[in-house]
Amino acid sequence: MLAAMPPSSSKPRNGGETHIRDRVRDRDDACPGALRLHRADDGGLARLRLPTGVLTAHQVAALAGAADRLGDGRLGVTSRGNIDLRGLPDDCGLALAGLLAEAGLLPSAAHERVRNMVVSPLSGLDGRGHGDARSWARELDALLCARTWTTALSGRFLFAVDDGRGDVAGSGGDVTLLAEPDGRALVRIGDLAWRVAGDDAPRAALAAAGAFLAVAREAGTGAWRVAELPRTGSLEAAVTERLADAGVAAERTGPGAPVVAAPPEPGVVGDRAVSVVAPLGRVTSEQFRALAPGPGDEVRVTPWRGFVVAGLPGRAAAEGRLAALDRAGYLTRPGSPWLAVSACTGRPGCGKALADVRADARPLDAAAARGLPVHWSGCERRCGHPQGDWVDALATGDGTYEITVRTTRRDNDAQAQK
Repeated sequence: MLAAMPPSSSKPRNGGETHIRDRVRDRDDACPGALRLHRADDGGLARLRLPTGVLTAHQVAALAGAADRLGDGRLGVTSRGNIDLRGLPDDCGLALAGLLAEAGLLPSAAHERVRNMVVSPLSGLDGRGHGDARSWARELDALLCARTWTTALSGRFLFAVDDGRGDVAGSGGDVTLLAEPDGRALVRIGDLAWRVAGDDAPRAALAAAGAFLAVAREAGTGAWRVAELPRTGSLEAAVTERLADAGVAAERTGPGAPVVAAPPEPGVVGDRAVSVVAPLGRVTSEQFRALAPGPGDEVRVTPWRGFVVAGLPGRAAAEGRLAALDRAGYLTRPGSPWLAVSACTGRPGCGKALADVRADARPLDAAAARGLPVHWSGCERRCGHPQGDWVDALATGDGTYEITVRTTRRDNDAQAQK
């Protein structure tokens, strides 16, 4: 039976965690990749990074086939817009690598875990934004894969590439590119920012990542993310030096006022695209195949566990595709209470979980949720929880859930510690 206490701002059940800047990492991160599988209770877990957030029809079919032939017949989409395959056998590595390489999803085996980006999914579709975030992401990905040193980045280090609308600028990126109306870009790392020409934005982001690694090595704490670096002036000096070495003219500036936009609502976008959400971020292979666009079109994976199918012939085709995806089981209408609900893997896939949270997850009533997203967690790690303020439904192990409100500051600290 489920039980929920009224939301509160109570402290975490573990009484609080050591501050992230006091932590010393003595191991590499264990974040799964497409080739480095994580052993879960339900089999192997592979995580595929999609730096531009884009899949072709051929790639959609290839991933659905991999889920059927090698996995449990389902695919997950994460809060970073990655794709998960679960239930994989121990001996599937070569077969999976070959399938991904053939589909053009594995350009570099050495870099596959560090190609972490969230990209504005509606860029170029609705007349909003100030730059082509996808072209920046493509160039940044090519730069990452062309350098040997970038393999030292952890599998959790995140780039956010925002076309200026503000939809992913607040997603917790370690390095953020934010397009500005005058054709320039802000490059943010931690609470520092520089203004650069738009054409230099990808090189500037790469330079900022290199500065992070240099400062992390000097600190000797094994930091995985920018928030873990000691508070000294060394990061600013390192970024300034790296930008100059890269030939990027940069103006040191303040981070600017927060630019925040809501995630895309389900429905028709413009006249040639549709936006849908996967309930709890998990779909069957057949549901995934239903996304497949026509020749030359594309599927964009969003960090809100959804998809945008772009390049449709016109309004009528978009409305028809939206209706078909509704029949396939996607969330296709604004206002559904399930749009605000997410959940971790839970039992039986995760041995740390205290409950089958996916079976238990449900929308909370307005009073309990206070208009915030609700994330159901099987343990205190709270994997996959939202950014910003959110309602935490935490399994207690006795068949009930503790319901609390977690604020942005506490959320950022916890996320950086994962």
